[in-house]
Amino acid sequence: MAIYMNNGATTWPKPECVARAMADFLTGCGANLARGSASARDMGTFDLVFTCRERLASFFGGWEDDPRYVNFTANVTESLNVVFKGYLKPGMKVLISSMEHNAVVRPLRRLEARGVSVEVLQCDGEGFLHPSTLAKALKESDVSLVALSHCSNVCGTVQNLDAVAEVCREAAVPLVVDCAQTAGILSLDAEKLGLAALCFTGHKGLFGPQGIGGILWKPDFAEKTEWFVEGGTGSFSHLELQPDTMPDKFEAGTPNLPGIAGLLAALDWMEETGIENIRRREESLGALLLEGLLTLPGVRLSGRKTMDGRLPVFAVNFEGRDNGILAARLSEDWGIETRPGLHCAPLAHKTLGTFPGGALRLSPGWFSTVDEIRKTVDALKAVLAS
Repeated sequence: MAIYMNNGATTWPKPECVARAMADFLTGCGANLARGSASARDMGTFDLVFTCRERLASFFGGWEDDPRYVNFTANVTESLNVVFKGYLKPGMKVLISSMEHNAVVRPLRRLEARGVSVEVLQCDGEGFLHPSTLAKALKESDVSLVALSHCSNVCGTVQNLDAVAEVCREAAVPLVVDCAQTAGILSLDAEKLGLAALCFTGHKGLFGPQGIGGILWKPDFAEKTEWFVEGGTGSFSHLELQPDTMPDKFEAGTPNLPGIAGLLAALDWMEETGIENIRRREESLGALLLEGLLTLPGVRLSGRKTMDGRLPVFAVNFEGRDNGILAARLSEDWGIETRPGLHCAPLAHKTLGTFPGGALRLSPGWFSTVDEIRKTVDALKAVLAS
């Protein structure tokens, strides 16, 4: 039986209600959004989408809990592309950290070739961006936007979002946050933090399916951002230009309605289970795995050496061992699923000193067990000894 230690890539398994909700939508409803005759099935789809927007606005501390400022996308990567390519113009400058995922880096490098200035702020050896580094950079030049990953997908280091947000508010610079690893795990209040945009994905800490994500906007920032995709919205069909009205402005084409159904079911499950219960269990399992990893011979752990200031996402290397081969041995001989390599984050690995070889990443989750954690550590010991 497989032992899944790759929740940093996607949570698995999903709660049973997620697949059931998606199947129920496809077999029992299935109507498109705002593209019917207002039948009961049409209204069922409308209610589903509106309810999910409401829940997300409340969950993430949306501005005045207004569901109009929640947009659905395919994933956090698409969300970031919508924000960056709709807001940044030639001559503008954006600051990012040296721990960013390629979902942040690649669209900004494309915009850099079109006249947008991109400055990378160096994090420390544990992957932490000191707020003073950001404050200094904001004072030294005219900055149009700050973009930051809340938590590293490589080593689990969590940034001090409260402090970063305060620095950005004082400088009157919009802050866009990539919450791929933290949405559903750490408490987020976009309005209190003053975030310009909170970008999330549904398939990780929110326990939803792949293919659904979104953006929670600050209203005035959404108004300043141009649409990224244009087309049918099921509304304002007399216009030949994309409507400015939210949420239609950023949702051309048919959304992933089965994915929205699955995400809403996941949100219901999380509420019933207790978000704080989920956080405590994952932290406890992470602490157990961390303790075991630190006992292994020749281990080099990237990021924080305790659970303080991190999530249970661990990047390790072992002296003289190839992490790709280790991952293959763990999978083939022990049925343990991990992820080796650069994790779509070469800047982060350069910061941590693990480029170009990358690292072996292990990330337990809610459905992991104490026995699985112990077996994983024992398996690593055996592989390293062979």
